[in-house]
Amino acid sequence: MPRPHRPRARFRALVATACTAVLGAGLLAGAGTAAAEQNTAPKAAEAQAGSRVVGYFTEWGVYGRNYHVKNIETSGSANKLTHINYAFGNVQGGKCAMGDAYAATDKAYSADQSVDGVADTWDQPLRGNFNQLRKLKKKHPDLKVLWSFGGWTWSGGFTEAAKNPQAFAQSCYDLVENSKWADVFDGIDIDWEYPNACGLTCDTSGRAAYKNLMAAVRAKFGSKNLVTAAIPADASPGGKIDAADYAGAAQYVDWYNPMTYDYFGAWDAKGPTAPHSPLSSYSGIPKADYHSQATIAKLKGLGVPANKLLLGIGFYGRGWTGVTQKAPGGTATGPAQGTYEQGIDDYKVLKTKCPANGTVGGTAYAHCGTNWWSYDTPATIAGKMNYKNQQGLGGTFFWELSGDTANGELIKAIN
Repeated sequence: MPRPHRPRARFRALVATACTAVLGAGLLAGAGTAAAEQNTAPKAAEAQAGSRVVGYFTEWGVYGRNYHVKNIETSGSANKLTHINYAFGNVQGGKCAMGDAYAATDKAYSADQSVDGVADTWDQPLRGNFNQLRKLKKKHPDLKVLWSFGGWTWSGGFTEAAKNPQAFAQSCYDLVENSKWADVFDGIDIDWEYPNACGLTCDTSGRAAYKNLMAAVRAKFGSKNLVTAAIPADASPGGKIDAADYAGAAQYVDWYNPMTYDYFGAWDAKGPTAPHSPLSSYSGIPKADYHSQATIAKLKGLGVPANKLLLGIGFYGRGWTGVTQKAPGGTATGPAQGTYEQGIDDYKVLKTKCPANGTVGGTAYAHCGTNWWSYDTPATIAGKMNYKNQQGLGGTFFWELSGDTANGELIKAIN
C-alpha cells in the first residue's frame, strides 16, 4: 500500500515461511516473565483501568475517506473516547519522522469544516489535523492524544532504530514535543509490526530488541507522558508474541494494544472463510490460537498485567467472493470487492451492503450473493465488552474512527 495502512495480518501466510527460515527456532529462548517488574510504569490517572476507549484517527483519512477531526465531534465519538491514536508517523533512518506534513500541519480548513466553526487563516502558525485536534481537546479537556509511529507500511524503519534505541527515542521526543504542537500530544504509541518477526518486511533484531527500544522511549518521555504500544495477537507456540519480550517491556508502557483482529482474511484467497476477529474459538476454526481469548490468555500467562491490556476491535470487515456456503469454512475464489481495496470494507458500508445474518466465535458474519463477510456489530461488541470486564482488562481500542457510522453506532456500544 502507498499509505501507512493497518491491515496487519496481510500477507501473513506469504511471509510465514520466510520468517521460519530467517528466525529459526530461537524465538522461544528466554521466554520467561518479568512479572515482578510489570507495575513500575506510571498509571494513567485520566482513565481508570477498564474504562479506556482508544480510537485510531488516520492521517490520510482526510483525502478519499473525507473523514476529518470534526467528524469525531459530530458523530458523538468524542464523548466516548478517552484517547486518540494519531496514525501514523513514519520511522526513517532509525528515527521518528513526519508522515504527511500537509495533512498534519498545513491543510487549511474552512469554517464549516472546522471543529469550532472558525476558518483557518493563511498566516496562522499551525493548520491541518494537529490544529483541529487542538480545538477538539479544548472542547473535551480530558481527551488525550498520542502520536502513533510505524504501522504496517512504515515499520521497516524500526530495525535501524533498534540499533540505537536512545537516538531513536530522542528523535521521537523532539518531534512529538515540537513547540509548534507540543500541547496537542500527551504521549507516544509505538506500532512496530513486528519485532524479531515478519510483517511487510522481516526483522531479525533479536528477542531483546523490543524491550530495549521501549525502555529507551520510556526513559526519554518520562512519567508525565503516556507510552503505549500496539502488539501482535499471534498466540500460537513460537508465534509473533513469543518472538519478542513483551512481558519484559510491559514495565515501560502504560498499556498494550494487542491487535485482536485480522486473524483471518482473503490473503488466503481460496479460504476457508473465517471471521477476522473472533472473540473465542469455535468448531472448525482454521488455526487453534487465532482468537482474542487465546491472545489475552497468552499475554496474561507471560506476566503482563490485565489492566495493561486493551481489547482490540475492528470497525471494518473482511470478505471473500465466490462463496456458496453461508456458514464459516467455505471455499472462495478471491477477495470480495471493497470500497478502497479488495477484501476489506468499513462497517458503515457493510451493514447495508451485506447485513449480518449469523454469528460465530462471538462475532458476526454475512453471506450475500456469492460474497462472505465478517465484522463486529453493536451486539457482538456488547459481548466483547462483557469479556473485557470479566477479564479485568484496561479498556478497549479500535481501528479506526472513519469505519463507524455517522452517528457512531459502534463506539456507542463500547463501555
